[in-house]
Amino acid sequence: MTRLKSSDLLALGFMTFALFLGAGNIIFPPSAGLAAGENLLPAALGFLLTGVGLPLLTIVALARVGGGMALLTAPLGKRAGVLLAVAVYLAIGPLFATPRTAVVSFEMAVAPFTGNSGVPLLIYTLAYFAAVLFLSLNPGQLVDRIGKFIAPVLLAALLVLGGAALLMPAGEIGQVTADYQAAPFVQGFLQGYLTMDTLGALVFGIVIATAIRDRGVTDGALITRYSVIAGLIAAVGLSLVYLALFYLGATSQGIAGEAQNGVQVLTAYVQYSFGTAGSLLLAVVITLACLTTAVGLLTACGEFFSGLLPLSYRVVVLVFGLFSLLVANQGLTQLISISVPVLVGLYPLAIVLVALSLLDNLWLSPRRVFVPVMTVALVFGLIDGFAAAGFSQWLPALFGELPLAGQSLGWLLPVLLTLLLAALLDRALGRQRAVMA
Repeated sequence: MTRLKSSDLLALGFMTFALFLGAGNIIFPPSAGLAAGENLLPAALGFLLTGVGLPLLTIVALARVGGGMALLTAPLGKRAGVLLAVAVYLAIGPLFATPRTAVVSFEMAVAPFTGNSGVPLLIYTLAYFAAVLFLSLNPGQLVDRIGKFIAPVLLAALLVLGGAALLMPAGEIGQVTADYQAAPFVQGFLQGYLTMDTLGALVFGIVIATAIRDRGVTDGALITRYSVIAGLIAAVGLSLVYLALFYLGATSQGIAGEAQNGVQVLTAYVQYSFGTAGSLLLAVVITLACLTTAVGLLTACGEFFSGLLPLSYRVVVLVFGLFSLLVANQGLTQLISISVPVLVGLYPLAIVLVALSLLDNLWLSPRRVFVPVMTVALVFGLIDGFAAAGFSQWLPALFGELPLAGQSLGWLLPVLLTLLLAALLDRALGRQRAVMA
C-alpha cells in the first residue's frame, strides 16, 4: 500500500495553503486590523473562526466522502445535487472567481506601474492565463509545481512581509473604530465570512484528493487522512498569515488612518517600510496568491465537468481558461458588481451543506433533514443575493429586520429553526417506523 512521505505530505499542505491564499485573503485582515485597533485579539479570533475554521471543516467533510461534491449532496437527490454543484463550480470558476483573480492581481500588482488601461490588462491576462493553463493542464504535477516550488516562494515573501509587520511595526496599536467597540469578535467573524473560502473549499476538495491519488495512494482511509492533514497544514499557515496582517493593520493607523480598504493599508505599509522594493514585494505576493488560486479553481472545474460531460479534462480546462480570459478583460468593477450577489446567494447553501454533512450521524433519514433545511437556505440565500445586488426595495421589509440581515446573515436564524424542526420530525418519524415494524 502506497503511503506519502513526510516531504510529499508537507508539499501537499503547502499546495493546499497556496490554493486558498488569494488576494482577498491578503486584503481583508489588514483593513480589519486597522479598524479593530486595541480590540485586535477578539476581532482576529472571530476572523479565524470563519476565515479558517469553516474552510477546514469543509475539507474534512469532503475528505470523509472521498473529495467530491456528488456524495456530499447525495441526500438532496441526484438532480438537485448536480444543479447545486454546477452552480458552485461555475460561480467559483470561469464566470466570476477565476477571472477576478487575474483582474485583482493586475489592479494591485501591475496597474500601479503600467496604468489601468485596456492594453496593459490584455497583455497581463494573456501572460497570466498562459501560466495558469500550463500549471492546470497537468494536475498530477500540482504538488511538485505548486507545493514544492511556487508555495515556498509565496511563503518566503509573506514571511518577509509578516516578519516586518511584527519586528518593524509602523507605529503603536491604534484606536478602536466604532464598529469594533461593542462586538469586535462578531465584526471579525463577519469579515472572515466575507472571504467566502468555504465555497473555494468545496471545489478544492477534489483537487486535493486527486493530487493524493496521483501520488499512487489508493486506500480510501489514507486519502481521507492525508486530505485532513493537508487542510490542517494550510489552516496553520493561513492563521499565521492572518494574525501577522491583522497586526500590520492595527499598527498602521499613523500612516494609513484614512485608508478605505486593505490594498491601501498594505501599499502604505510597504512604501513606508521598504520604498519601491516594498511595492515589488507586494506585487510578487499578490500575483502568486492569485495565480495559485486560479490554478486550483480551473483544475477543480476540469475534474468536475470532465466527469459530468463527454469532454476530456484538457478540453474543459482550455475552454474555461479562455472563457475566463475573456471575462477578465471586462474589468474589475463590472465583475465585482455581478459576482458578489451570486456568491452571497450561494454561500448559505455551502455552509449549511457542510454542517449537515458533518452531523450526518445524527439523522435517521438524512434526506428528511437536508431537503427542508437546504430549501430554506436557498430561499434566504436568494434574498441576501438580491439585497447585495441593490434590490432591497423589492423585498418585504420583514426580511431586512431579521437578525444580522445587514451583514448578509439573515438566513442564519430561519435555517437554525428549520433544522430544529426537521431534526425533531426526523426522530419522530424514525421511531414511528420502528414501532410499525
